[in-house]
Amino acid sequence: MLSTKRTVMKEIQTRDYKEVKELYLHPVVRKYLGGPRDEDSMAALFEGMQTSDENSFYLVVREKATDHFIGLISLDPYHDRENIELSYQLLPRWWGEGYGSEIVKEVIDYAFNELNLKKITAETQMANVYSCRLLEKAGMKLDKTLIRFGETQCVYIIRPNERR
Repeated sequence: MLSTKRTVMKEIQTRDYKEVKELYLHPVVRKYLGGPRDEDSMAALFEGMQTSDENSFYLVVREKATDHFIGLISLDPYHDRENIELSYQLLPRWWGEGYGSEIVKEVIDYAFNELNLKKITAETQMANVYSCRLLEKAGMKLDKTLIRFGETQCVYIIRPNERR
């Protein structure tokens, strides 16, 4: 379990299914993530999150004061299978309130201090300006751009000595 001033992040559990499903079916949340997932694929996707290996973890983010579901944050092997990728999705209700920055910074600190990672990667569509800004605010630096899934992606990295 991780926590910030306003959030608690816990490993994903069966009780979280309905809220995680809402997140993955939400067209606005999924706008830059390949669109809403197919409802029929959700059970397998969710099970994969619960049974991820030692190189991955998925944390449900909840507001500390109310226990309301905010979203998900994860560390997973990146596309190249050599690096670890930080990913996050929040319900729109929580956008623009600093929750994203708060949880990203906490997970970065955890990854470096507890998991002893040497580098973290994050990828977002260039068109997702708010996500790019969030990563930069967390101290991540633009490493490169590339075309993936037919869109220009920004690949950000951070190393332990580059933290703010």
